[in-house]
Amino acid sequence: MNGCMFEPSRLILRPLQVSDFAQVEWLTREAFWNLYRPGCDEHYLVRLMRDHEDFLPQVSCVAEFDNVVIGSILCTRSAVVGEGHCRMETVTFGPISVHPKFQRLGVGTALIDRTKVLVAEMGIPAIIIHGDPHNYCKHGFKNGKDCGVRSKDGDHPLGLLVLELRKDAFSDNNWRFFESPVYDLDEEAAEAYDRTLEPKEKKWQYSQEIFSILIRAKIE
Repeated sequence: MNGCMFEPSRLILRPLQVSDFAQVEWLTREAFWNLYRPGCDEHYLVRLMRDHEDFLPQVSCVAEFDNVVIGSILCTRSAVVGEGHCRMETVTFGPISVHPKFQRLGVGTALIDRTKVLVAEMGIPAIIIHGDPHNYCKHGFKNGKDCGVRSKDGDHPLGLLVLELRKDAFSDNNWRFFESPVYDLDEEAAEAYDRTLEPKEKKWQYSQEIFSILIRAKIE
């Protein structure tokens, strides 16, 4: 793979297919390795997602360049629950993966833009994710507090981000967000699975400290 030869006009976005699963799993491991902790578990999450009842293959996509999958975005069902047990369906994406050699070239943006269109066509009013505001506010995401959405525990985490696809979708209630249980990973199982793959060096880098701060940060 050679990111220096990348031409956006040759990027193809298409639906995820069963034949892509192995490549997407490998790609995700490459994209997240040592990013948030020594090693990663996002590739194990990808493996679980594809067979989970909440997985949404119809809005999960890959980015292909010169017949090679270099990016992917996987989506699941999620929901917000308001007062009086009012429930509204939402969509959550993640992991979104771009091969390191093709990062910061617009591939992730293209995947997110396509997903926004597909989710809107489903009639779903919002996409809600856990992520770094630095990466997603440029795509229109706001903190949950600004949209009336809390975590399931009633907090306002810094990384709880909401993209309204329907104006004022959350204006008439006090909502709590519930993502798919597929995201509740068994860390020991993830480590055991990773040991079956080609070994990669686990090491510390400063992005892990930033992540540690972000996931503990809350908005008052």
